[in-house]
Amino acid sequence: MANSFDVIIVGGGPAGYVCAIRCAQLGLNTAVVERDKLGGVCVNVGCIPSKALLSSAHLANSIRHDAKRFGIRVGDVTLDFAAAVRHSRQVSEQNSKGVGFLMKKNKITVIFGTGALKAGKQVEVDGKTYSATKGVIIATGTRVKGIPQVGLDINKTTVISSDEALFLEASPASLAIIGAGAVGMEFADIFNAFGSKVTVIEALPRALPNEDAESSDAIARSLKKRKITILAGATVKSAKVAPQSVTLQIEAGGGTETVKADVVLMAAGRAVNNEKLGLEGVGIKLTDGGFVQVDANLQTSVEGYYCIGDIAGPPMLAHKGSREGTFVAEVLAGHHPTPIKYDNVPRVTYCHPEVASIGLTEEQCKEQQLDFQVGRFPFTANGRARAAADTDGFVKIIRDKRYGEILGAHIVGANASELIHELTVARENEYTVEEVELAVHAHPTFSEAVAEAALDSLGRVIHT
Repeated sequence: MANSFDVIIVGGGPAGYVCAIRCAQLGLNTAVVERDKLGGVCVNVGCIPSKALLSSAHLANSIRHDAKRFGIRVGDVTLDFAAAVRHSRQVSEQNSKGVGFLMKKNKITVIFGTGALKAGKQVEVDGKTYSATKGVIIATGTRVKGIPQVGLDINKTTVISSDEALFLEASPASLAIIGAGAVGMEFADIFNAFGSKVTVIEALPRALPNEDAESSDAIARSLKKRKITILAGATVKSAKVAPQSVTLQIEAGGGTETVKADVVLMAAGRAVNNEKLGLEGVGIKLTDGGFVQVDANLQTSVEGYYCIGDIAGPPMLAHKGSREGTFVAEVLAGHHPTPIKYDNVPRVTYCHPEVASIGLTEEQCKEQQLDFQVGRFPFTANGRARAAADTDGFVKIIRDKRYGEILGAHIVGANASELIHELTVARENEYTVEEVELAVHAHPTFSEAVAEAALDSLGRVIHT
């Protein structure tokens, strides 16, 4: 194996492997250092297997609750969580192998081992040193974390992370989830569908606290109808971890209560993988939050060292990291890529109904004292949603009153993760709500709700 490359990327997740492919496309001799499996957290213990489990959960709920109304009669439904996990692992393995195939296809060298940065654009991997002529790219991502200060350190049996949750052989009888962000709400959906009594505990005032308040309220109502308990504005004060259960003392609303569960799933944030990388020795600076400090070109404080993905700072999303990967590849190849519009990176929570958003929330528009108008359209008024018996949720578009600019968009409902991209493209290209509505939307489709919400923001809604 050669010791010198044009580019060396430390980390083979969505940021790193996409960067490597784009580098190779641009004629750069590229190596990827990966200590575990190609595809990183997303492919192996994150985005991909969790979405497979969510698909199983949605199918289970559909069969149990909706089959009869569609003229389909079934007998007793038996749930097999272990089988659902096996399916998710098969999907994950297939995707990881797919990344390996792409590395070979693009003639990218993969070095398996733990990488540490060295001065002079070098990377040491398990005692062997490799050098880069153009740049070293850090793409080591993040990992799950517990709350050891209140007794909730991950022991992988009764206190688990999303990593362990993806390998359980059975759904626990009762589950407490710490954190009502995207990860927490998705696992609440999964385990509820497979029979767990689920309690979600969130320190901030509402579930999905980074989303628009209307979206948060809608998803909370929907999940509560499925008997999922959501304790918002609640703080875990202490925990007693026993071999078969965990007892939590919760402070909420000025009082205290006890929550006992067979298993606690930690979904309250992630830790940056910045240890043992050799950052300090090279002189690379970190932010106060532990992220690598980068400039507009994603170069670190040391020339020739770049950083992409979660470790470069929020939003910590796979698709954001992938775009950063292509951006840096083009910088290193001498191109001048279009700057990334971080305020136009879509956010998605894949529970059912899904939650997706882009741009500003209504609260942020008010805080910034913008002159705006809100348009809404409920899926209860959408023909395709009625036909599918999937009418929870709405489309909400916030427009600038003067120019019609789309300031933000929020969707709760079936296929929200797909529908949001119409508005992502619109904002990226500075289309107005009038131009969104001018595009003829096929009937009947869920996407008609997008056009109707645009019309509503103009005071011209048709179907409500």
